[in-house]
Amino acid sequence: MYTFSNRLKIASFILMAVGVLGIGIGFVSAPATVDEAKAMVAAHDDGHGDSHGEEASHAMASDHGEAADHDEHLLHQLQNRPWSALYVAAFFFFMIALGVLAFYGIQRASQAGWSPMLFRVMEGITAYLVPGGIIVFVILVLSVMHFNHLFTWMDADVVAHDKLLQNKSGYLNPTFFLIRAAIFLGGWIGYREISRRLSIAQDKSDDNSNFKKNFRWSAAFLVFYLISESIMSWDWIMSVDPHWFSTLFGWYLFASMIVSGITVIAMVT
Repeated sequence: MYTFSNRLKIASFILMAVGVLGIGIGFVSAPATVDEAKAMVAAHDDGHGDSHGEEASHAMASDHGEAADHDEHLLHQLQNRPWSALYVAAFFFFMIALGVLAFYGIQRASQAGWSPMLFRVMEGITAYLVPGGIIVFVILVLSVMHFNHLFTWMDADVVAHDKLLQNKSGYLNPTFFLIRAAIFLGGWIGYREISRRLSIAQDKSDDNSNFKKNFRWSAAFLVFYLISESIMSWDWIMSVDPHWFSTLFGWYLFASMIVSGITVIAMVT
């Protein structure tokens, strides 16, 4: 059974503690009122010149047209900063585990001869899918509950004045969004648990029946993964700006997570 070294564990815990501290500082320092938000922007302009602030103000004001709406939008933008940092970090590390899972599934389905020595390493890394998936899903639920403003299409007032978002509401709606997320997470984590159980059972078996079962599960998983990963990229990342879309975005995300996952495998072995 593969286990991480004590040195790696200690370094990981230290980095996690620093991350939690940074997240706490980010949320505590976020403005709670419009006046606090305006004061933060004014202080920033005083220290760095006001050209950037003027451009940002013009861009935000053009979306709403009225000072009150502009101020509220400014508040939401500043309150989003710690949420954005948290979401990006949670998503990034979850994608590493998911990328390793995809690479693991490819090795199982292709029956590659060189990779079995790394199976336990990959199974160890993909164990993060459960806590990482919970963290990401909680952030998505809190977004639906309007604890943040990461996804503008979740704001009914914004949708009411946006024809494009109204046309996409059949797909981009909170209920369907969370249902898709639950299906994706359940499928990915479910495959990981089944494959690992079969992998451990194979070590104690006198035949290759578990190996064959793992092959079939891995082949089915890759079909599910290719579809779910692409849709997930639309939901969790591309819909942050629902007016921009790309038919190749899923491939960009897939390439990034695979490369990151393989890099982590190399780092811990």
